[in-house]
Amino acid sequence: MIRVFLADDHPPLRFGLRVLLEQASDIRVVGESGDGKDALAQIEMLRPDVAVIDCQLPTLVGVQVAAEIKERGIPTRVLALSSYAEERYVRGMLEADAVGYLLKEEAPERIVEAVRAAARGEAHFSLKVSRQIAKLYPISEMKRNALTEREKQIVQRIARGMTNKEIANELAISDKTVEKHISSVFEKWEVKSRAEIAARVVREGWG
Repeated sequence: MIRVFLADDHPPLRFGLRVLLEQASDIRVVGESGDGKDALAQIEMLRPDVAVIDCQLPTLVGVQVAAEIKERGIPTRVLALSSYAEERYVRGMLEADAVGYLLKEEAPERIVEAVRAAARGEAHFSLKVSRQIAKLYPISEMKRNALTEREKQIVQRIARGMTNKEIANELAISDKTVEKHISSVFEKWEVKSRAEIAARVVREGWG
């Protein structure tokens, strides 16, 4: 069962999301809030699998909530759900390691699938957001080809939501070797988070 928390300051939208998600037999909404600070406190207490977070929240904006989840080491995956694909929101959510970013205009079934993908740790982005990511983090042909075959294997697995330990086990290498390769990818691609790596893999069609 995927345990989900909803953070959005529009009660009718939260209600609609709750009804939509709970129609799925594998999803249960365990909490909700329309306030950023309250949402963070509840997420820290409830430890849901996925937090669906709007970028604009009172007292603590969505990007800050996501950043605090990352900073505090809370094992909850963040899925941004917003009306906006502006650079400051997209960049902020990616740097806070959000695993996906959907716009509220998406079809209901896509939102449900994005929650499932987030629970698996897989990247899921609206087309407009993917285009914004492409502008923010362009990859030159030289940088793309700069990855070694092992690094390509690792970034593909990051996009699938695998942990370093899972990657190490599957590729029969050590955790430290995985960390070394990921550091190399960060440097070559000039990124700061696994979410950025996942977004690029999805955009390049490597997944």
